[in-house]
Amino acid sequence: MKNSIYQSILNARREQRKQVAVLIDPDTFIAGKTPEMVASSGADFIFVGGSLISHGDLEKTIALLKERCQAPIVIFPGSLLQISPTADGILNLSLISGRNPEFLIGQHVIAAPMLRASKLEIIPTGYMLIDSGRQTTASYISMTTPIPHDKAEIAACTAMAGEMLGLSAVYLDGGSGAMEHVSEIMIKKVRENISVPLIVGGGIRDVSAAMKICKAGADLLVIGNGAQDDPALASAICSTVHSFYSNYSKS
Repeated sequence: MKNSIYQSILNARREQRKQVAVLIDPDTFIAGKTPEMVASSGADFIFVGGSLISHGDLEKTIALLKERCQAPIVIFPGSLLQISPTADGILNLSLISGRNPEFLIGQHVIAAPMLRASKLEIIPTGYMLIDSGRQTTASYISMTTPIPHDKAEIAACTAMAGEMLGLSAVYLDGGSGAMEHVSEIMIKKVRENISVPLIVGGGIRDVSAAMKICKAGADLLVIGNGAQDDPALASAICSTVHSFYSNYSKS
């Protein structure tokens, strides 16, 4: 169904339910292990992609995940090379925290005909890199400077600008291998200043951090390296977040 992924995010936000996505990097995908972890996690969505795919196979990763998992598969593209019509949707990421025109609009122009032909559900998303204590692959590849960890006002103004430009969601990301997750202060400040769904990822390594991020205002939580390193983590975060906010929304 057209727009079913984004509509489910909007519905959850309206009902004050929090959602969780597991981010799978094709480079670290393990055929016999990763699909099992994702399928048992209870995640609402599966994000697939990364800043740089050096030896992984995007198509094979999606195919194997589809065989085992029921959650919608959404491409998290690091470049225009990461487009597959076999997925269910794609985050059309515009790197609004940086000033590199290639990642603001350049690659999108080249990818537009392929995206239209693919029939993927396209979710225009303002992507914002937040400093996490170390340089990440995303900041290096994109040649952009992340927003400082303690500059919540800059993040809020950037997110507001993205919404005013018509973007459908905002994604705050500490990046793969982040030393620390996006601060609750920044998440709260951004949440107070936008009405579109807020996605937050990077550096989430335990249930406590996940709950802090949700309580600060994230609508959709993204867990990546931590879940692949510790398969039980994804299940623990999903079950805790879903249980808490299911009861919260009914109270």
